[in-house]
Amino acid sequence: KFTEEKLGQAEKTELDAHLENLLSKAECTKLWTEKIMKQTEVLLQPNPNARIEEFVYEKLDRKAPSRMNNPELLGQYMIDAGNEFGPGTAYGNALIKCGETQKRIGTADRELIQTSAINFLTPLRNFIEGDYKTITKERKLLQNKRLDLDAAKTRLKKAKVAEARAASEQEVRITQSEFDRQAEITRLLLEGISSTHAHHLRCLNDFVEAQMTYYAQCYQYMLDLQKQLGSFPSTFLSNNNQSSSTPVQSVSAPSVLASASASLPSVSNSIVTSGISELKSSSGSRKARVLYDYDAANSSELSLLADEVITVYSIPGMDSDWLMGERGNQKGKVPITYLELLN
Repeated sequence: KFTEEKLGQAEKTELDAHLENLLSKAECTKLWTEKIMKQTEVLLQPNPNARIEEFVYEKLDRKAPSRMNNPELLGQYMIDAGNEFGPGTAYGNALIKCGETQKRIGTADRELIQTSAINFLTPLRNFIEGDYKTITKERKLLQNKRLDLDAAKTRLKKAKVAEARAASEQEVRITQSEFDRQAEITRLLLEGISSTHAHHLRCLNDFVEAQMTYYAQCYQYMLDLQKQLGSFPSTFLSNNNQSSSTPVQSVSAPSVLASASASLPSVSNSIVTSGISELKSSSGSRKARVLYDYDAANSSELSLLADEVITVYSIPGMDSDWLMGERGNQKGKVPITYLELLN
């Protein structure tokens, strides 16, 4: 019967327009749900081999072995390198701090993947592997019932004698009733797609919230790291740091930005004080606490470690943004924006 329909040799009972629309909506939902689900998996785990491994372990109902993710691995390399170069050196100390931050980002990354899998990917997968499979099965039954009905109608048309005609009419009534009942079952299932959309919308909100938490954590971690490394002082604000950090302020995450702005050092107000001016106008020296790590750019400068105390003084004709710093027998120029003068 199906072949005859395809060849245009038999009539076909058409489904009503509402049911056809529902079927189209279900197919569309299934198609895009699969695409979104697969691309979200790629986003959360870019390594295809790792995705295949996780899939295999999931099918075997076993827990995949725990491995370091990319940020954690980078962080460990940085920490190991910093310890090798010496935690007391400016570069070694900076590497260790960067490594610790990368590992924190790696932990946040794991939390994002876990939360997204539970709140977003699993409900989408449940629809594809559960609800839609049921719809497909009932839709197939509906097609079979329709083919049975059309075959009965064809036999009725071909019936010549009254007895055969009566039997065919009875068969058409039975197959019509079965077709109508199956159409109703299929319709009820398909109307549930609207509820599926509402459920997936809630899951999407959960996914966005998980991403927002992740990016807020990463931003705060990097902000704290940048502060530790001393990248905020005015001597660096003329380079790319300024242009790259400015757009971040427009991100709509009030709580993050509030804490971020609170942690920014007020360079122009707290550093350039009357104490600096007095020191520059006199020939004396003062003790100063180092606010941030600083790597000397050349042999005329002195590298600094956060929280150490050094002696500083001014030399006539020296640039207004610098002082001379001494630590034991080491001596060199230091930027005043990295210092807090002590009484």
